[in-house]
Amino acid sequence: MPSTVVHAGFALLLAAGLLGRHYDRRALAALLVIVVVPEVDSFLGPFMPGAHRTVGHTLVFPALAAGLLYYDTRIRDRSLVRSRLDDFERADRWIAVAWVALFAHAFAHVGLDWTHLDGVNVAWPLVDRFVHLDGEVVFSTAEGFTQTFVEVQVDPETGRRAVDAGVTGTTETVHVNNPVEPRDPDEVTEEPVDRRFPVANAGWRLYLIGLGLFTLAARRLQGDV
Repeated sequence: MPSTVVHAGFALLLAAGLLGRHYDRRALAALLVIVVVPEVDSFLGPFMPGAHRTVGHTLVFPALAAGLLYYDTRIRDRSLVRSRLDDFERADRWIAVAWVALFAHAFAHVGLDWTHLDGVNVAWPLVDRFVHLDGEVVFSTAEGFTQTFVEVQVDPETGRRAVDAGVTGTTETVHVNNPVEPRDPDEVTEEPVDRRFPVANAGWRLYLIGLGLFTLAARRLQGDV
């Protein structure tokens, strides 16, 4: 699965593109903390079936946070966030960092996990469904345009349509292995437990880590010019 290091590499790219003049060590540190936090749901696995890729990987909470942040800073007469900070310039800075952190959480973490294994429980707790982004988009000279990410199936007897967007199961049926729970709790085996902490288990992931570090170094050199 995409490791925390891979998520961080992707987050560094987003930070370089979105933070602008707010790009510095403190902003990067805050961003990387937000990117790492979702993995904490691994520790909830022993107490809640399917917790990993659910509690910390839903988009419901980030969407709620984004709505509250927008209301407080753009619509409300007196912003609670701005009033908590010392001056207007500092408030603008950390509000911008907060927005980038939300984007990094959604795209650098949840989005990457959406494409791997059983995907993520993207709308939990409103809807308990794991979805996996898997398929292809192709333009063929023989078959024309085709895509398999979302498929519509029609029951020949009833004519009822069913949309398949990559649903893989629920918290009761899906278990994504992780270092805390390296195998399904229901799996019975005499083999020793192998807790693996992935760094880069595919070429593109190693490349993404390197690209993120290169971007970090390049931004630092640009700041020294």
